Amino acid sequence: MPIAKPEDFKKWEDANTDPYGKCCVDVAREVMRLLDLPEYANEIDTHAIINKADDNIDGGGITGFMAGCVAAMVSQCHSRGEEFRKTWNLANQIQHEGEKANEGTGVLNPALLNLGLKK
Repeated sequence: MPIAKPEDFKKWEDANTDPYGKCCVDVAREVMRLLDLPEYANEIDTHAIINKADDNIDGGGITGFMAGCVAAMVSQCHSRGEEFRKTWNLANQIQHEGEKANEGTGVLNPALLNLGLKK
């Protein structure tokens, strides 16, 4: 079954009924369905699978922020969520943020940046 934690996914659905949020939920649902197919059994290209899911549901092309939200939902709700999270984090790191996120439970969002001045 693609959704290992249906109660958690239901919370995402209930909290995201507007078109923007619902698109994220719909893409996440399709990503979780795709993750259970044989062609995704060995390796996950998180970017490719999110794009395929977006195409499959005719989501219209999601933003980087939306993709990060999708990754968070999949990571929390799918039986392969931890594998997806770690792969996603490494694929979206600029330096070592993904490795740091993988030490905990965080999911990187490529549209959120830490800005600061060098000292």
